[in-house]
Amino acid sequence: MPAVHEATTTVAGRSYDLAQYRPGRDITDWEPENELFWNSIGKRVAQRNLWIAVPALLVAFVVWQVWSVTATNLADVGFSFTTSQLFWLTAIPGLTGGTARAVYTFVGPRVGQRTFTALSTLVLIVPLIWLGYAIQDTSTSFTTMAMIAALCGIGGANFSSSLANIGFFFPKREKGNAAGINGGLGNLGVSVVQLLTPIVITSSVIAIGSGQHNAKTGETVYLQNAAFVWVPVLIVLAAIAWFGQNNLKTASSSFAQQKVIFKRKHTWVMTWIYVGTFGSFIGFAAALPMLIKTTFPAYSVATYAWMGPALGALARWAGGWIADKLGGARVTILSFVGMAASIIGVINFLPSGGDTGNFAGFFACFLAAFFFSGIGNGSTFRQIPVIFRNQHLKGRTEGTPEYTRALRQTEMEAGAVTGFTAAIAAYGFFFIPALFANFAVTSAMWGFVAFYVTCIAVTWWYYARKGAESPS
Repeated sequence: MPAVHEATTTVAGRSYDLAQYRPGRDITDWEPENELFWNSIGKRVAQRNLWIAVPALLVAFVVWQVWSVTATNLADVGFSFTTSQLFWLTAIPGLTGGTARAVYTFVGPRVGQRTFTALSTLVLIVPLIWLGYAIQDTSTSFTTMAMIAALCGIGGANFSSSLANIGFFFPKREKGNAAGINGGLGNLGVSVVQLLTPIVITSSVIAIGSGQHNAKTGETVYLQNAAFVWVPVLIVLAAIAWFGQNNLKTASSSFAQQKVIFKRKHTWVMTWIYVGTFGSFIGFAAALPMLIKTTFPAYSVATYAWMGPALGALARWAGGWIADKLGGARVTILSFVGMAASIIGVINFLPSGGDTGNFAGFFACFLAAFFFSGIGNGSTFRQIPVIFRNQHLKGRTEGTPEYTRALRQTEMEAGAVTGFTAAIAAYGFFFIPALFANFAVTSAMWGFVAFYVTCIAVTWWYYARKGAESPS
């Protein structure tokens, strides 16, 4: 048993300054793979940082996805945007979100979990306040709305910094589960905004400003509530992160150090695969409300749209846990097979010619697609640290200085790759609604199926087959 003193504790002959592990402090000594350290100090600190990160990431997703449901209400209150323009307003946050993720991936670990979570949460107040005022005026131009949508997209960038930072806190055996919890529950922000927005926009009690007349239902609504209601929440979460989390100094690395990932083949292979899982999840989540409204107008967007993202987010948590037990590559292949089959089902239930389609079948198959995408989201993020660990530690003896240096390099690269793959995959938020805005829905769907087939082949070849280059 470690000897505990007032200011320090000794674990396996090494003393640790306990003050650094308190909330709001910078941590310089961190050894999650040391089981004695993990059980006596590390676990509780890691868990605290994780459970503060989760709600902050969830609300960041709310900001990122607020347009997916807001756009469905604009025409009903007097905005004269075309269906194509509404799909574009849904898509634009994906473009800026993916681009900002690429930046956040490399800046986040440099700045630290505590500092970056607090600041990146706080800045999201700006687009929400702008949206809240602009949406009350039906003469607001499409260009202005597009600019607001672009700023809301920054909320999606928080994912890359959060996932990259949180991974450093946990040992190898728990990385998949930690990423599943953080990413999965964070992804629930998609469902939260789609579920709560139809409720909050009907409340005059919390409204700031004037209401709008909904020509479709005849009632007065307050679309600004969808933005304003989250402002105080963001302030509180930023404060909790600032005073409750830690910056892990051992994880700090410059872009010059991190850019080595662009030379690693598996960075690009795993990016391709993650585009298939998360790109599908976030793209379908963004597009589904408008897809229901335009394809099956008799059915309520508010009733159904939130269910798919919720299922996918929870499945992500399960996917990380299952992958820890069974292996990430196997689970990833299963997810792509399920996604391909689900989308083929969606195609069969879409309206065609004089056929009005079958909403129950369409929606059930979409739910299945969300479920399998969530499973794949969890399993791919389990694969990344395993792949890079195997690459760097192969042939090295544990306990040697070379092994220690290689382990640190592994942690740095795995974190950077996690963030970078998430950045590229976030463009699915842009491309899927954009495809629906410019092509027939059926044609776009068959394109997704073809892409999933390539993902199955790539995963099997590099990670799952006998004699694979990097089993994971």
